[in-house]
Amino acid sequence: MKELPLFPLGVTLFPQGRLPLQIFEVRYLDMIGKCHRGGTPFGVVSLVTGSEVERAGPGPGRTEQFVSVGTLAEIRQLTNPQAGLLQIETCGTQRFRLHDPRRLPHGLWVADAELLANDPVLSIPADLQDTADRLGALIRRLQEAGVTPDQMPFLPPYHLDDCGWVANRWGEILPTPPTVRQTLLAEDNPLIRLELISDLLDELPDGVAER
Repeated sequence: MKELPLFPLGVTLFPQGRLPLQIFEVRYLDMIGKCHRGGTPFGVVSLVTGSEVERAGPGPGRTEQFVSVGTLAEIRQLTNPQAGLLQIETCGTQRFRLHDPRRLPHGLWVADAELLANDPVLSIPADLQDTADRLGALIRRLQEAGVTPDQMPFLPPYHLDDCGWVANRWGEILPTPPTVRQTLLAEDNPLIRLELISDLLDELPDGVAER
């Protein structure tokens, strides 16, 4: 995939993950407009250094540096509440690995992207079933509290019997450092990813993960 436009952010987007964004920078308004009109995705990559918002002038934090593995974001909904502002609802689709990232004169980053294989569907093994059960319990509590589908942190359908889906949803919400989230995203084996999630859950104080 050539000339994939990139959106470096301080979050990690996982496949099938929900990511709402407010767009106000000129470089991204133009990019999002083109992607929406063409029905094409853009790439979300996690920042290592730098800011989500471009700053004027020289100095620290003026240049973004980001990780090499990201996720394609598909625009599902776009609204234009006022001039110079777009609100979009996106969904993560496929992971990719960056090659030759480059910054264009107007500030937008692009790169060649090697698409990575989608997770195979793997049933939850018995020794990790509690990890899926805890996620299911969290979803039920949100539903019982009256959280509507468009306010839920996860997009339906809820594949609570699939290693990759359960691991990715926990990866989005666990209070872990960005480097840990990136390690989870870059892991190709969904079973290993779920095992890592299980270990992280065991390390957290009781109840922290479900807040």
